[in-house]
Amino acid sequence: MKTKKVKKYRVLISAPYMQTEINKLRPVFKERNISIDLPKVHERLSEKELIDIIGLYDGIICGDDEITQRVLEKAEKLKVIVKWGTGVDSIDKQYAEKIGIRVCNTANAFSEPVADSVLGYILSFARNIPVLDSEMKKGTWKKVQGASLREKTLGIIGLGNVGRAVAQRAQAFGMDVLVYDVLPISKEVIKKYNIIPTHIEKLLTQSDYISLHSDLNETSRYIISKKEFLQMKNDAVLINTARGPLVKENDLIDALKKKKIRGAALDVFEYEPLPKKSPLRSMKNILLSPHNTNSSPHYWNLVHENSITHLLKGLGI
Repeated sequence: MKTKKVKKYRVLISAPYMQTEINKLRPVFKERNISIDLPKVHERLSEKELIDIIGLYDGIICGDDEITQRVLEKAEKLKVIVKWGTGVDSIDKQYAEKIGIRVCNTANAFSEPVADSVLGYILSFARNIPVLDSEMKKGTWKKVQGASLREKTLGIIGLGNVGRAVAQRAQAFGMDVLVYDVLPISKEVIKKYNIIPTHIEKLLTQSDYISLHSDLNETSRYIISKKEFLQMKNDAVLINTARGPLVKENDLIDALKKKKIRGAALDVFEYEPLPKKSPLRSMKNILLSPHNTNSSPHYWNLVHENSITHLLKGLGI
Protein backbone atom coordinates (compact mmCIF):
# COMPACT_ATOMS: atom_id res chain seq x y z
CA MET A 1 0.00 0.00 0.00
CA LYS A 2 1.39 3.39 -1.02
CA THR A 3 1.91 6.00 1.66
CA LYS A 4 0.06 9.20 0.96
CA LYS A 5 2.49 12.00 0.26
CA VAL A 6 2.09 14.87 2.70
CA LYS A 7 2.13 18.26 1.00
CA LYS A 8 4.76 20.65 2.23
CA TYR A 9 4.51 24.42 2.13
CA ARG A 10 7.11 27.15 2.28
CA VAL A 11 6.17 30.50 3.79
CA LEU A 12 8.02 33.80 4.07
CA ILE A 13 7.49 35.69 7.32
CA SER A 14 8.73 39.23 6.84
CA ALA A 15 6.45 40.96 9.36
CA PRO A 16 8.97 42.32 11.90
CA TYR A 17 6.63 42.03 14.88
CA MET A 18 5.90 38.38 14.16
CA GLN A 19 9.59 37.64 13.66
CA THR A 20 10.38 38.84 17.18
CA GLU A 21 7.96 36.29 18.69
CA ILE A 22 8.39 33.46 16.20
CA ASN A 23 9.65 30.84 18.67
CA LYS A 24 6.28 30.54 20.41
CA LEU A 25 4.57 30.21 17.00
CA ARG A 26 6.86 27.63 15.42
CA PRO A 27 4.84 24.58 16.62
CA VAL A 28 1.76 25.85 14.73
CA PHE A 29 3.68 25.85 11.46
CA LYS A 30 5.46 22.56 12.16
CA GLU A 31 2.18 20.74 12.84
CA ARG A 32 0.95 21.73 9.38
CA ASN A 33 4.13 20.88 7.52
CA ILE A 34 4.98 24.51 6.82
CA SER A 35 8.61 25.52 6.67
CA ILE A 36 9.19 29.21 7.40
CA ASP A 37 11.91 31.61 6.35
CA LEU A 38 12.74 34.77 8.29
CA PRO A 39 14.64 37.26 6.14
CA LYS A 40 16.54 40.10 7.75
CA VAL A 41 14.12 43.03 7.70
CA HIS A 42 14.80 46.65 8.54
CA GLU A 43 11.23 47.97 8.72
CA ARG A 44 10.20 46.45 5.33
CA LEU A 45 11.45 44.44 2.34
CA SER A 46 12.00 46.41 -0.86
CA GLU A 47 10.71 45.47 -4.29
CA LYS A 48 14.21 44.41 -5.33
CA GLU A 49 14.68 42.17 -2.29
CA LEU A 50 11.33 40.49 -2.88
CA ILE A 51 11.82 39.96 -6.62
CA ASP A 52 14.89 37.84 -5.89
CA ILE A 53 13.12 35.45 -3.50
CA ILE A 54 9.32 35.55 -3.92
CA GLY A 55 9.24 32.66 -6.40
CA LEU A 56 10.17 30.22 -3.62
CA TYR A 57 7.05 30.71 -1.53
CA ASP A 58 3.49 29.43 -1.26
CA GLY A 59 2.52 32.16 1.17
CA ILE A 60 3.79 35.29 2.91
CA ILE A 61 2.97 37.05 6.15
CA CYS A 62 4.27 40.55 5.52
CA GLY A 63 4.58 43.96 7.08
CA ASP A 64 4.70 47.02 4.85
CA ASP A 65 6.77 45.25 2.17
CA GLU A 66 6.74 46.62 -1.38
CA ILE A 67 4.67 43.88 -3.00
CA THR A 68 4.30 45.48 -6.42
CA GLN A 69 3.14 44.06 -9.73
CA ARG A 70 6.79 43.37 -10.64
CA VAL A 71 7.12 41.28 -7.48
CA LEU A 72 3.88 39.42 -8.11
CA GLU A 73 4.92 38.58 -11.66
CA LYS A 74 7.75 36.52 -10.14
CA ALA A 75 5.49 34.83 -7.56
CA GLU A 76 5.00 31.56 -9.43
CA LYS A 77 3.82 29.52 -6.42
CA LEU A 78 2.23 32.20 -4.27
CA LYS A 79 -1.32 31.50 -3.13
CA VAL A 80 -1.84 33.97 -0.30
CA ILE A 81 -0.50 37.27 1.02
CA VAL A 82 -1.35 38.05 4.64
CA LYS A 83 -0.70 41.56 5.94
CA TRP A 84 0.21 41.48 9.62
CA GLY A 85 -2.06 44.33 10.65
CA THR A 86 -4.48 46.49 8.73
CA GLY A 87 -3.09 48.69 5.95
CA VAL A 88 -2.53 47.00 2.57
CA ASP A 89 -1.50 50.11 0.62
CA SER A 90 1.99 48.68 -0.01
CA ILE A 91 0.48 45.65 -1.79
CA ASP A 92 -0.80 45.75 -5.36
CA LYS A 93 -3.99 44.05 -4.23
CA GLN A 94 -5.82 44.51 -7.53
CA TYR A 95 -3.14 42.76 -9.56
CA ALA A 96 -2.68 40.03 -6.94
CA GLU A 97 -6.36 39.14 -7.01
CA LYS A 98 -6.38 39.34 -10.81
CA ILE A 99 -3.80 36.52 -10.97
CA GLY A 100 -5.52 34.48 -8.27
CA ILE A 101 -3.51 35.39 -5.19
CA ARG A 102 -5.58 35.92 -2.06
CA VAL A 103 -4.83 39.10 -0.08
CA CYS A 104 -5.87 39.27 3.59
CA ASN A 105 -5.38 41.58 6.54
CA THR A 106 -6.54 41.83 10.14
CA ALA A 107 -9.22 44.50 10.27
CA ASN A 108 -9.56 46.53 13.47
CA ALA A 109 -6.25 45.13 14.63
CA PHE A 110 -4.89 47.94 16.77
CA SER A 111 -7.73 50.40 17.27
CA GLU A 112 -7.45 50.36 21.07
CA PRO A 113 -3.70 50.90 21.56
CA VAL A 114 -3.52 53.47 18.74
CA ALA A 115 -6.46 55.40 20.18
CA ASP A 116 -4.78 55.35 23.60
CA SER A 117 -1.65 56.84 22.02
CA VAL A 118 -3.64 59.61 20.32
CA LEU A 119 -5.14 60.66 23.64
CA GLY A 120 -1.68 60.46 25.19
CA TYR A 121 -0.40 62.91 22.58
CA ILE A 122 -3.36 65.24 23.10
CA LEU A 123 -2.90 65.23 26.88
CA SER A 124 0.85 65.82 26.54
CA PHE A 125 0.25 68.98 24.55
CA ALA A 126 -2.80 70.16 26.51
CA ARG A 127 -1.09 69.79 29.87
CA ASN A 128 2.42 70.68 28.56
CA ILE A 129 3.78 67.51 30.16
CA PRO A 130 7.02 67.25 28.11
CA VAL A 131 7.82 70.96 28.66
CA LEU A 132 7.26 70.82 32.41
CA ASP A 133 9.31 67.65 32.71
CA SER A 134 12.19 69.13 30.71
CA GLU A 135 12.26 72.36 32.74
CA MET A 136 12.24 70.49 36.05
CA LYS A 137 15.14 68.29 34.96
CA LYS A 138 17.09 71.42 34.02
CA GLY A 139 16.67 72.59 37.61
CA THR A 140 14.07 75.21 36.70
CA TRP A 141 10.91 75.82 38.73
CA LYS A 142 8.79 77.20 35.90
CA LYS A 143 5.02 77.11 35.80
CA VAL A 144 3.51 76.74 32.31
CA GLN A 145 -0.16 77.32 31.56
CA GLY A 146 -2.07 74.22 30.47
CA ALA A 147 -5.61 73.66 29.27
CA SER A 148 -8.41 71.26 30.10
CA LEU A 149 -9.54 69.01 27.26
CA ARG A 150 -13.10 70.09 28.01
CA GLU A 151 -12.11 73.51 26.60
CA LYS A 152 -10.85 72.04 23.33
CA THR A 153 -12.16 70.75 20.02
CA LEU A 154 -10.84 67.61 18.35
CA GLY A 155 -11.08 67.13 14.60
CA ILE A 156 -10.98 63.53 13.33
CA ILE A 157 -10.32 62.89 9.65
CA GLY A 158 -11.46 59.36 8.84
CA LEU A 159 -14.09 57.68 11.01
CA GLY A 160 -13.04 54.04 10.74
CA ASN A 161 -12.44 51.77 13.71
CA VAL A 162 -9.54 53.83 15.08
CA GLY A 163 -11.31 57.13 14.50
CA ARG A 164 -14.32 55.89 16.43
CA ALA A 165 -12.15 54.64 19.31
CA VAL A 166 -10.51 58.08 19.49
CA ALA A 167 -13.91 59.82 19.42
CA GLN A 168 -15.10 57.63 22.28
CA ARG A 169 -12.12 58.57 24.42
CA ALA A 170 -12.38 62.25 23.56
CA GLN A 171 -16.05 62.20 24.54
CA ALA A 172 -15.08 60.89 27.98
CA PHE A 173 -12.86 63.98 28.43
CA GLY A 174 -15.68 66.31 27.40
CA MET A 175 -14.17 67.47 24.10
CA ASP A 176 -16.23 68.65 21.16
CA VAL A 177 -15.51 66.26 18.29
CA LEU A 178 -15.75 67.29 14.64
CA VAL A 179 -15.50 64.53 12.04
CA TYR A 180 -14.82 64.48 8.32
CA ASP A 181 -15.17 61.29 6.31
CA VAL A 182 -15.66 60.67 2.60
CA LEU A 183 -18.44 58.21 3.45
CA PRO A 184 -21.81 59.17 4.93
CA ILE A 185 -22.06 58.87 8.72
CA SER A 186 -25.27 57.36 10.06
CA LYS A 187 -27.45 59.00 12.69
CA GLU A 188 -26.82 56.01 14.97
CA VAL A 189 -23.04 56.53 14.84
CA ILE A 190 -23.42 60.29 15.36
CA LYS A 191 -25.49 59.69 18.48
CA LYS A 192 -23.33 56.86 19.84
CA TYR A 193 -20.06 58.79 19.63
CA ASN A 194 -21.54 62.26 20.18
CA ILE A 195 -19.77 63.62 17.09
CA ILE A 196 -20.43 66.50 14.71
CA PRO A 197 -19.98 65.58 11.03
CA THR A 198 -18.67 68.46 8.95
CA HIS A 199 -16.70 69.36 5.84
CA ILE A 200 -12.92 69.35 6.01
CA GLU A 201 -12.53 73.15 5.76
CA LYS A 202 -14.61 73.75 8.90
CA LEU A 203 -12.79 70.97 10.73
CA LEU A 204 -9.40 72.50 9.89
CA THR A 205 -10.36 76.03 10.92
CA GLN A 206 -12.12 75.12 14.19
CA SER A 207 -10.11 72.22 15.65
CA ASP A 208 -7.46 72.58 18.35
CA TYR A 209 -6.25 69.03 17.69
CA ILE A 210 -6.49 67.28 14.32
CA SER A 211 -6.02 63.52 14.25
CA LEU A 212 -5.68 61.57 11.00
CA HIS A 213 -7.26 58.12 10.64
CA SER A 214 -7.72 57.68 6.90
CA ASP A 215 -6.59 54.79 4.74
CA LEU A 216 -3.79 55.68 2.33
CA ASN A 217 -5.01 55.79 -1.26
CA GLU A 218 -4.85 58.13 -4.23
CA THR A 219 -7.57 60.40 -2.83
CA SER A 220 -6.06 60.66 0.67
CA ARG A 221 -2.35 61.00 -0.20
CA TYR A 222 -1.19 64.43 0.99
CA ILE A 223 -4.63 65.22 2.39
CA ILE A 224 -2.69 67.60 4.64
CA SER A 225 -0.27 69.93 2.83
CA LYS A 226 0.49 73.66 2.63
CA LYS A 227 -3.09 74.67 1.82
CA GLU A 228 -4.48 72.82 4.84
CA PHE A 229 -1.82 74.16 7.23
CA LEU A 230 -2.78 77.70 6.23
CA GLN A 231 -6.39 76.96 7.24
CA MET A 232 -5.49 75.64 10.70
CA LYS A 233 -5.40 77.64 13.90
CA ASN A 234 -1.97 78.95 14.87
CA ASP A 235 -2.20 76.91 18.08
CA ALA A 236 -3.46 73.72 16.40
CA VAL A 237 -1.69 70.38 16.86
CA LEU A 238 -1.60 67.76 14.09
CA ILE A 239 -1.52 64.08 15.06
CA ASN A 240 -0.75 61.31 12.57
CA THR A 241 -0.78 57.68 13.67
CA ALA A 242 -2.24 56.36 10.40
CA ARG A 243 0.02 56.56 7.34
CA GLY A 244 2.95 58.90 6.75
CA PRO A 245 2.08 60.04 3.20
CA LEU A 246 -1.24 61.48 4.39
CA VAL A 247 0.92 64.49 5.26
CA LYS A 248 3.32 66.28 2.93
CA GLU A 249 6.28 66.25 5.25
CA ASN A 250 8.16 69.24 3.85
CA ASP A 251 5.04 71.37 4.22
CA LEU A 252 4.68 70.18 7.81
CA ILE A 253 8.30 71.08 8.56
CA ASP A 254 7.72 74.54 7.08
CA ALA A 255 4.52 75.02 9.11
CA LEU A 256 6.31 74.04 12.33
CA LYS A 257 9.34 76.24 11.66
CA LYS A 258 7.19 79.28 10.85
CA LYS A 259 4.83 78.51 13.74
CA LYS A 260 1.80 78.33 11.48
CA ILE A 261 0.68 75.59 13.85
CA ARG A 262 1.62 74.93 17.46
CA GLY A 263 2.97 71.43 17.07
CA ALA A 264 2.61 67.88 15.84
CA ALA A 265 2.75 64.30 17.07
CA LEU A 266 3.89 61.71 14.54
CA ASP A 267 4.14 57.95 14.74
CA VAL A 268 4.34 57.49 10.95
CA PHE A 269 6.39 59.26 8.31
CA GLU A 270 6.54 59.81 4.58
CA TYR A 271 9.76 57.77 4.50
CA GLU A 272 10.47 55.14 7.15
CA PRO A 273 12.62 54.79 9.12
CA LEU A 274 12.72 58.56 9.56
CA PRO A 275 16.11 59.73 8.19
CA LYS A 276 18.56 60.64 10.95
CA LYS A 277 19.11 64.07 9.38
CA SER A 278 15.39 64.90 9.22
CA PRO A 279 14.68 68.38 10.67
CA LEU A 280 11.78 66.80 12.58
CA ARG A 281 14.25 65.12 14.94
CA SER A 282 15.53 68.45 16.30
CA MET A 283 12.26 70.35 16.67
CA LYS A 284 10.98 71.13 20.15
CA ASN A 285 7.33 71.49 19.16
CA ILE A 286 6.88 67.90 18.03
CA LEU A 287 6.49 64.45 19.59
CA LEU A 288 7.90 61.49 17.64
CA SER A 289 7.67 57.71 17.89
CA PRO A 290 8.94 54.98 15.50
CA HIS A 291 5.67 53.58 14.06
CA ASN A 292 4.99 52.09 17.45
CA THR A 293 1.48 53.08 18.56
CA ASN A 294 0.27 49.55 17.81
CA SER A 295 2.36 48.14 20.65
CA SER A 296 0.32 45.86 22.91
CA PRO A 297 1.06 42.23 23.88
CA HIS A 298 -2.65 41.40 23.88
CA TYR A 299 -3.40 42.79 20.44
CA TRP A 300 -0.15 41.51 18.95
CA ASN A 301 -1.16 37.98 19.96
CA LEU A 302 -4.58 38.39 18.37
CA VAL A 303 -2.96 39.55 15.12
CA HIS A 304 -0.50 36.62 15.19
CA GLU A 305 -3.43 34.21 15.53
CA ASN A 306 -5.58 35.90 12.88
CA SER A 307 -2.67 36.14 10.44
CA ILE A 308 -1.97 32.42 10.76
CA THR A 309 -5.67 31.62 10.34
CA HIS A 310 -5.76 33.65 7.10
CA LEU A 311 -2.57 31.96 5.91
CA LEU A 312 -3.89 28.45 6.48
CA LYS A 313 -7.15 29.25 4.74
CA GLY A 314 -5.30 30.74 1.80
CA LEU A 315 -3.11 27.65 1.51
CA GLY A 316 -6.18 25.44 1.67
CA ILE A 317 -5.12 23.66 4.86
